[in-house]
Amino acid sequence: MHQPQLPPRFGLLLLASLALGAAAQAQAPVHGTLQDAAGQPLPFATAVLLHLPDSSVASVQTADAQGAFRFETVAAGPYCLKALLLGYRPQHYGFTVTDQPLTLPALRLPSATTALAEVVVEGRPPVLEQHADRTVVNVDRLNTAGDNALEVLRRAPGVTLDKDDQVQYRGSGSVLVLIDGKQTYMSGAALSNYLKSLPASAISQIELLPNPPASLDAAGTAGVINLRTRRSLRPGLTGTATATGGYGRYEKGSGGLNLAYNAGRLRTFGRVDLTHSNSFNNLDIRRQIRDTTFAQQKYWHPVYNGLNYAAGVELPLSPRQTLGGQVRGALDRTTALSTGTSMATAPDGRPVSTVSLYNPSASRSTDRALNLNYRLALDSTGRELTADADLIQYRSRMDQSYQVTSSAPAAAGALGGQQRSDQGADVVIRALKADYVHPAAGGWRAEAGAKTSWVTTCSFLNFEQLLDEQWQLDAPRTDRFRYDEIITAGYATLGTTWRGLELKAGLRGEHTHSVGASATTGQRVVRNYFQLFPTLFASYKIGEHDQLGLSAGRRISRPSYQSLNPFVTYTDAYTALQGNPFLAPSLARSLVLNYAHRNFQVLSLSYLLETNVVSQVAYQNDQTKVTTTVRQNLDRALTLTLTSGGHTDVSPAWGMDNELEGSYNAVTSRLQGQPVQLRRFALSASSNHTVRLPRGYQVLVNGSYGSPSVQGLFYTRSYANLTLGAKKLLWRERATLSLRLSDVFGTSRFRSIMDYNNIRMSWNNQWESRRLSLSFTCKLGSGSTHTGRTRGSADEESRAGH
Repeated sequence: MHQPQLPPRFGLLLLASLALGAAAQAQAPVHGTLQDAAGQPLPFATAVLLHLPDSSVASVQTADAQGAFRFETVAAGPYCLKALLLGYRPQHYGFTVTDQPLTLPALRLPSATTALAEVVVEGRPPVLEQHADRTVVNVDRLNTAGDNALEVLRRAPGVTLDKDDQVQYRGSGSVLVLIDGKQTYMSGAALSNYLKSLPASAISQIELLPNPPASLDAAGTAGVINLRTRRSLRPGLTGTATATGGYGRYEKGSGGLNLAYNAGRLRTFGRVDLTHSNSFNNLDIRRQIRDTTFAQQKYWHPVYNGLNYAAGVELPLSPRQTLGGQVRGALDRTTALSTGTSMATAPDGRPVSTVSLYNPSASRSTDRALNLNYRLALDSTGRELTADADLIQYRSRMDQSYQVTSSAPAAAGALGGQQRSDQGADVVIRALKADYVHPAAGGWRAEAGAKTSWVTTCSFLNFEQLLDEQWQLDAPRTDRFRYDEIITAGYATLGTTWRGLELKAGLRGEHTHSVGASATTGQRVVRNYFQLFPTLFASYKIGEHDQLGLSAGRRISRPSYQSLNPFVTYTDAYTALQGNPFLAPSLARSLVLNYAHRNFQVLSLSYLLETNVVSQVAYQNDQTKVTTTVRQNLDRALTLTLTSGGHTDVSPAWGMDNELEGSYNAVTSRLQGQPVQLRRFALSASSNHTVRLPRGYQVLVNGSYGSPSVQGLFYTRSYANLTLGAKKLLWRERATLSLRLSDVFGTSRFRSIMDYNNIRMSWNNQWESRRLSLSFTCKLGSGSTHTGRTRGSADEESRAGH
């Protein structure tokens, strides 16, 4: 019988993969679509592949946004497809698999005429699911009472937060964060604040993609993190309501409503969340400047109030055409008071000087985004064309005042007396993209697409000083900055399956033209460059339960828009932050090798080499005692990671998810003409336990540990965390009451050392990690929830924040 032939370029890869196991039996891909009674797609319905005649489960797939499912490698034999979706009657279809690709006829599910009194799910998804190109974290299996999206993200494997609460993945801060496959168009502090305003109850899954496909933007040298939100597909009005209260040192609270209304062919959703957080951050810094020791203590007390919302509609124009639109946004207000002291002591311990800072501030930001999308199914074989248009506006403002009291005259370049500042940024992003999918005979599948984006950002900083009881402009510290960027991209991918081996290769090209200009300093930086980004995926199924996966790619990370402007801002009298208009993009090569057995990640080996990596670099003026942190390109950063972990059922009532990770980090560069090298082996581990008790009770225990490691130019110290919780299912599992005590021993903190050239600094950063939270979640209606449809564009929004 004729078999599909692989091109010569795949020959070596095929031989290497086949050498890893015995030849598999005849296998072929099986795909199809799930529809309602009217022939409309049923997105995110469940397709269950059953062996015949014993009806044992061979595989389970979730249909995509167009109702399509695909089982990549199915062994020859008789099967039954079972289609499930709450609100619809299950349907079955029998068929036989040979060694040829099989397309099943569309399976239609009629609406259920009676409400389901109770649904019992026998198989619960594990915390971690391993796939060929990604790791999926099922948030429902975590105890997230009182958490926000940022705190949940911190618990994902390979994800950490730096000293400024900014997301790190695979040891790098160059990561692209998406929500439902769509850019947040924020980074840094803006992204952190947005994720803090989004409650954990709104998140269904976290997808970790170290080597994303060519259809996604090439941004993010460490990879992509995609947060999938919840939506309901039940006809009529359905959803969830959540209320949470918590207390650590100060009070906290949040409330949210997530609704969907589906009527016939019309699907709509809406979500709104309110968050209040009263918290603190205590930072101790010690600096050694020649023979003088500076001990700095800073207490930051922010009160945050935020609103986060999203709404969307999908309207089929015809059986093969769908028009959709989404709006989302966030508003936040923060008032904060920072107080601090900086004491300088001589070698004999004698105080030399003392500086005190009183620094109240008020900040506000607004984020608005509009997406329009169109889908055209060209035929029933899976050929389709999609298009998206995005418009995003982001605005931030901050007012601060500084009152500095010193026992000695202020040094040149340091804050002194009374000063005030107001700063802001306005970012506008426009993006257009189109994608085409073309399945072909013999199990081949081709994709192609194009995208263009245009970004404009305008920033300002005004500084004034009180002199002779009058506010006067501080011209050297005042600036205006404008940045324009146009990115044009195109991509193509080609994939196939053959005897248990799945291959996919892609190539993406991106051209960037940017201009950054400072009105005050006269600096103007123009960049014009083109880069190619190849990707390769290979997956080989060894028998029924073992799978070997390989992914490789090249990626880029462009500096955030605000990090390019040359403004100087102050965190205390002797510590400043400054942007860098000369930052170049970072480039990376990445390789990941996975071996999984029954969804347990037996071994995962990750290689990440970044060049021109952007990092915070501290420069110290030994005369003025002022330390200025500037974002700068380092020569290279290498991260090697070895991971093992997965789900284990100790008993029918006790399940646990464990992960163990070992890593090696090395950073090398030249700073101020001197070579700098940081190298260290590190170990981290996490363990999540869920014990189900009678009468709907659950006990949850989570523990994690991280050894000393390297993070940029920081040597970080070890950390540990123990969290305890309990849940009670109410009203036939339609409501959940959750109690959680996080960080029982108060050991979650950021401790680090920076030691190079004339820099000798140590940090001890403590926040309100230990707190008690009580959360109540209630289902409205009787629908099921699914993860959100992937929409929108790519890299630009993630760079809009600071």
